[in-house]
Amino acid sequence: MKYPCLVPKSLCKVPIEVHLTGEGITEDGEPERSLDLSLLCNFQDSVKTIFTEEKKLVECTGTAYFPGDIAESFPSLSGGTVTVFSEEREIIHGMKARNPDGTVNYCKLEVK
Repeated sequence: MKYPCLVPKSLCKVPIEVHLTGEGITEDGEPERSLDLSLLCNFQDSVKTIFTEEKKLVECTGTAYFPGDIAESFPSLSGGTVTVFSEEREIIHGMKARNPDGTVNYCKLEVK
């Protein structure tokens, strides 16, 4: 059975540079594997304002959606950075949304 893609390519128009790092580390303390990608995504920004006793802190976050599996050689999307709108952001959460048959429907990267 063919499952419908929940993130259609026609809605992915924002250019993004993705640098993924693996979960392991080398003897030098560097990430074990890395992958650099130039892709198009559907990017959604959000902003959260936190008031502390001393100051006001504004935290920008965002979510990038990609159709299909962007990193087939990686079992999970655990870390790295993205460059979107000329700004480098850290990946804080990655997800491969799977169909009932185990194939990847779409990938999601949450950044800050």
